[in-house]
Amino acid sequence: MDVVILLGAPGSGKGTVAGRLVAADKTLRHVSSGELLRDAVEHHTAAGDEADAYMKRGELVPDALIARIVADLMAELDGPRALLLDGFPRTVVQAQALDRTIESCGASLAAVVLLEVPDEILVDRIAGRRMCSVCGAGYHVTNLPPRVDGICDACGGALKVRKDDNPETAKNRLAVYRTQTMPLIEFYEARGVLRRVPGTGPIDEIVERARRAL
Repeated sequence: MDVVILLGAPGSGKGTVAGRLVAADKTLRHVSSGELLRDAVEHHTAAGDEADAYMKRGELVPDALIARIVADLMAELDGPRALLLDGFPRTVVQAQALDRTIESCGASLAAVVLLEVPDEILVDRIAGRRMCSVCGAGYHVTNLPPRVDGICDACGGALKVRKDDNPETAKNRLAVYRTQTMPLIEFYEARGVLRRVPGTGPIDEIVERARRAL
């Protein structure tokens, strides 16, 4: 089994790109860090129950425990599959834990794909996001507007701005990302597995660049 890590700042389009890649290639399994934890908790795996206890106490889930959840997921996948990880690892310590998990599962790290987008574009993307208050569908005021302003195309619910999707918060989120992730980028680049992909332009072109980088 191959493991592909998708890196990128908030607003870089990781989820959109991953969704397009998986739709075109059924051997790929996309898992975001949030989904990883939610699924483990919902299915009451041993690691999921342990993670749930941490979250209910308002504590961060330990890196080694997240790595165990990744290992559980990898054990479930049959046949020639590739796991596309989005949002994990975030730090070098998490990357080292993931290395041990990949090795113990007999898998291999195929690539680390970094979506690169200038900060000014990232801030615009984040600040322009809108989310349906009913079904959770996502929109953007310029890149993906609804047919009727402020109304969800799918269910007719009212669109809202998430509290962390404003320009100032976006800038702070990007600053945190740079602090946390730059060492991780350097870690993978030194190993020769990092592949930089321009994350601007038409979405089809971005997805094709990412596909070629896998």
